[in-house]
Amino acid sequence: MSEYSVKIIVATHKKYQMPSDAMYFPLHVGAEGKKDSDGNELDWGYIKDNTGENISILNPSFCELTGLYWAWKNLDADYIGLVHYRRHFSLKKKKGFGNVLSYEELNPYLGKIKVFVPNKRKYYIESLYSHYAHTHYAAHLDETRKIISEKYPAYLKSYDKVMKQTYGYMFNMMIMDKKLLDDYGTWLFDILFELKKRMKQLELSTFQGRFYGRVSEIIFNVWLDEKIKLGVLGRNEVKELPYIYMEKIDWKRKIVSFLNAKLIGKKYEESF
Repeated sequence: MSEYSVKIIVATHKKYQMPSDAMYFPLHVGAEGKKDSDGNELDWGYIKDNTGENISILNPSFCELTGLYWAWKNLDADYIGLVHYRRHFSLKKKKGFGNVLSYEELNPYLGKIKVFVPNKRKYYIESLYSHYAHTHYAAHLDETRKIISEKYPAYLKSYDKVMKQTYGYMFNMMIMDKKLLDDYGTWLFDILFELKKRMKQLELSTFQGRFYGRVSEIIFNVWLDEKIKLGVLGRNEVKELPYIYMEKIDWKRKIVSFLNAKLIGKKYEESF
């Protein structure tokens, strides 16, 4: 069996426990301009996303995508992936760093599977579009559709299909064949940089201003659908993986916020 190289960045904005497996690569996202209490450059011993070719300065609105961009431009491996400091892939489905996906567990699938994604997130009573419109601002997705229609019209049918779905692969988490990541990164950031030009006059709260990262969560599904439709990627070359949270989720607050967004139009102003 051939040995495939895998590098998975763990996007983090704070010092945190990290997986011990060598394929994980802690990355301080949004590192540009960050200082410690003594006024020195903030340093947790992690590689920073303001090194090499980067867009670290955009982290307040692009979130973990500054990490994805950095990995795309600066890492060399057969597979490159992204997870979060508090959200990891796990075949065991049990909390704890001892249960985080290991290279040994991943290796049997390498070469056969081209894209690993987190299990579908299901909204049941909402489409991806309506959920976004209720919790954020529909204008972000509407303008994205215009950009896709202008720059990548072949993807429009996939876009419209995905917006009607009640499920999707979210969180910008994936492990992907590097050649496919080159394709995805070129497509994604071309769209998002154009969206940034068109949306620069928006006045939003800090939380709502992070919409580029949220838009990308949805349109990842568009890119994936189109690649499968074209035969560039076989359905049997995409594998869903369970994921675990390393911190407790406040489900009561999450559900109340979801219902408030849907029923009375109160936008989200925090993560859960």
